[in-house]
Formats: sequence, structure tokens, C-alpha cells
Amino acid sequence: MNIFTMLAAINAWSYVILVVYFAFLVGISVFSHKKSSSLNSFYLSNRGMSGWMSAFAYGTTYFSAVIFIGYAGKFGMFMGLSAVWIGIANGIIGAFLAWKVLAKRTRAMSQAIEARTMPEFFEKRYDSKYLKLYSSLIIFIFLIPYSTSVYQGLAYIIEAAYGIPFVWCVIIMASITAVYLFVGGYFAEALSDFIQGIIMILGVVAMLAFMLNSPQVGWADGFRKLTEMGYGLFPSFQSSGKFIDSPGFTLIIMCLLTSFGIWGLPQSIHKFYTIKDSAAIKRGTVISTIFALVIGGGAYLNGGFAHLFFLAGNPAPAADRVITTMFEQAGMPALLLSFIAVLVLSASMSTLSALSLSSSSTVSIDLYRGYIRKTASDSNVKVLMRCLCIVFIAVSAALAILQIDVIVTLMALSWGTIAGSFIGPYIYGLYSKKVNKVGVYASITFSLVLTLTLILVFGFAETPSGTAFGMVIKKGIGRSPIIGVSAMVSSMIVTPLASLVASKCRPSEKTIKTCFDAVKKNQTA
Repeated sequence: MNIFTMLAAINAWSYVILVVYFAFLVGISVFSHKKSSSLNSFYLSNRGMSGWMSAFAYGTTYFSAVIFIGYAGKFGMFMGLSAVWIGIANGIIGAFLAWKVLAKRTRAMSQAIEARTMPEFFEKRYDSKYLKLYSSLIIFIFLIPYSTSVYQGLAYIIEAAYGIPFVWCVIIMASITAVYLFVGGYFAEALSDFIQGIIMILGVVAMLAFMLNSPQVGWADGFRKLTEMGYGLFPSFQSSGKFIDSPGFTLIIMCLLTSFGIWGLPQSIHKFYTIKDSAAIKRGTVISTIFALVIGGGAYLNGGFAHLFFLAGNPAPAADRVITTMFEQAGMPALLLSFIAVLVLSASMSTLSALSLSSSSTVSIDLYRGYIRKTASDSNVKVLMRCLCIVFIAVSAALAILQIDVIVTLMALSWGTIAGSFIGPYIYGLYSKKVNKVGVYASITFSLVLTLTLILVFGFAETPSGTAFGMVIKKGIGRSPIIGVSAMVSSMIVTPLASLVASKCRPSEKTIKTCFDAVKKNQTA
């Protein structure tokens, strides 16, 4: 067999892997169809998910193509091996601590007040009819750029692995996601997440083994070279420009943004609504932590090798292309590249389905039945939710095809804005009896105003006088990690302060008793 025959065979197997993967997802949707007959089963899987399923659903929603292709490449080039601390922080803070602090209370309270979404939780927890409307609009508006960024990152690596044009990559991924989500609902998402999580773990291990063994890295020799180059495990706080541009400061900001940000994202918190019991939560805490450490740590470690591939005379490409270029230069076999592509597919499609469910539930449950047609039956709402899943996917895919902005900036801005609006009201809602609806309104409003203000401040500060306003905005958005962290910190401060000022607007004693009695009962169970 000559080399051309061998390459043709490998390429054929690559497509076989892709087709089998797609068939698997469609099969899951068909299998799950009967388990999504009611609204609660379609969106919450009747609050009966196991620890394993919930942990993998949480982890695969957490990590998407943006991490593997965008963040890993960008920050690997900027700070080298020290980027791995972002993944470690994601495991310890974004997974372990999040489950410890949020999971039990979320499950108990949401069940006691019959809340199915984050806006509905705010409405019922704080006795405020219009909080649901306000928070719903924020979620729907800002989840679209988040989803768009995932499609972009996903399409880049599929294009590199299979040679399929970028536009068709997006269309195919959107179609498959729409099919299995429309038919199977959350159970289909969770079941596929479990299998996709296994694929992700195997893929990360295979990717790291290959990259460590590549001529550019060479195992321990690669770590030594990077340390000597100044890109070791401990970043410098020195910068040729501003302190906020130093690798050390950037690392701290990214650890905070990506690790605490998930505490306020509705698509992640949703996993706690659906988990079965306290035993499942304990199991899920351990599993999700290990998963996050392996996936997050592995992705950033791989990106940390970037400087070994782009030495003098070999300039680095744009951040979105760093990882795929590394694969090409390392001579990654087509079969392994196709498996890595399925890894990214798994990460992205689970995130996309979670985003689609969260956004569609916001419109159908929170807006449609909450304000437009309050007497709508569960059956009607479920049909609307299914249709809106398709609409959300179509809009996100269309924006991805237009490539309005770079994937890292899109994700950082939307992630930080949503988390900055909700993290304070959500955490205080679980723990404090004194926080009220005024604090929630203040948190959301102040976070939005602060985000817009900082975009303008950074934009004007970093562009010459007379620069076009569009470029000013683009420069300002480039500081989205700092803006997102600032919004989250402000939310934790503004929420209790505003509640204290308007202390008379507390929820009813009945609401407080219902919520905290449920927590107390759950803790003693």
C-alpha cells in the first residue's frame, strides 16, 4: 500500500468517525423522546438526574470550543505554561467550590418555590413580578453572542480537520444540535453530555500525549525550554506597557472571570435544579472537580506549549488559529486530528444545547407564560420552547457565519456581563434573608451601566483623539475580562447595599420561611 492509499484510508476513517458521532446524537434524541413528554421532563428531566449525569452535564457546558481553540491559544502565547493555573482554578473554584456552595441550596429552594429558570427563581424568591422580565431580557440578549462564539471556535477546528468550508461547518453543527435538542430535551442533552464528556477526557489525554511527544516539545525538555524563555509556571508581573497588561495580572483576572463567572450563568446553575438528591450532589461534586481539572488543565497546558512552535522566523497566527496551527506543525495524524475535532465537537455541542435550552426557556416560560399568556398550558409552552431552541440556534449560527467579532472577545464580554448581573442576587438569595428585590434590580442595572462605562473609558484611553467611534468600542471590548470581573465584584457589593437602603422591600415572611425551611430540611436529610 503506497502513501497516497494510506492517506486516503485515514481520511476515510476520519469521516466515518464524524458520521458515527452524528448518528449517535440523533439516536440519543430518538431514545430520549419519550422521556420529554411533559414540560418538566423536557426542561428539568423531572428533577431526577444522577450525580454522574449532572456532573458531566455541568462540565461539558463549562468547557467549549472557545476554551480549547480561543483561550488556550491566546493565553498560552501570552503567558506560556502559567496559563495552566486558569484550568486549575476552574477545577477548584468553578467546579468544587461552586458545587459545595450552590448545589444543595439551589436544588432545595428551586424545588420549594417551584422555580424552573433563574428569572423565575428571582421572581419567586424576591416576590417581584417584573424581575423575571428584566433578567429574562438580559439572558436572551447576551447568550446569543456567547453561543455565536462557540460556533466560531467549533467551525475553525472542523475546517482544519476535515477541510469542510467554515460556513458548512456551522450549518451542519447547528442542524445536528437542533435535531437532538428539539426531539429529546434536557434528558437527551444530559445523556449526550455524559458520553461526550468521556470523549473529551480521552481526547485531552491523547492530545497531550501527542504534543508532549512532538519534536517541538519533547516532554521535560519542552518545560525546561519554556522556563528559560520566561514562559514557565510562574508568570511575570513586569510589562513593557501598563501593569494591567502584565502576564501575572492577566492570569489573576482570567482565573477570577472563568472560575467565578460560572456561578452566575443560568445554563450552568440549571444543572443544580435537576439533580436528584443530596447523595447525587456529593458524588457530582467530586466528579465535576476531576473533570474540570483534567479538561481545563489539559486545554491550557496544551496552549502553554505555543512558544515552542512559533520561534524566530515562524510568526504566530491570530489567537483563534494558534492551536490548529500547532497541530499542523506537530504533524498530527489525520486520524488523531479527527478525534480531537470530535472532542471539540463534544465540548461545543453540549454547551450549545445548554445555551439554547436556557434562552428558549427564558422566552417561553418566563416571558410568554409569565406576561403574554399566563394561562398557557404546559403542552403549549413545551412546543414553543422546542421551536425557540431552533430559532436561537439559527440566529447564533447566522452571526457566526458573518464572523462579526473574534471568538475570545465575544465570549468574555457576554460571560462577564451575565455573571456580573446575576452573581450577587443569586448567591445572596441562597444565603441571606435580608436581601430584597431592590438589591437585585440595582445589581443588574449597575452591572450593565458599569460594563458600558468601562468599555467607553478603556476605549477612549487606548485610542488617539479623533479615532472612529467603532474602533473606540472595539478597543474597549478588548478589555472585557477586566470589565467582567469588575461587574461581578460590583454585584457582590451593590446587592446587599441597595437592599440595606431599601430594607422595607423584603420578601414576605412566607416566602423566606418556605425557602430557608427547605434548605434546613435538605441539610438534615
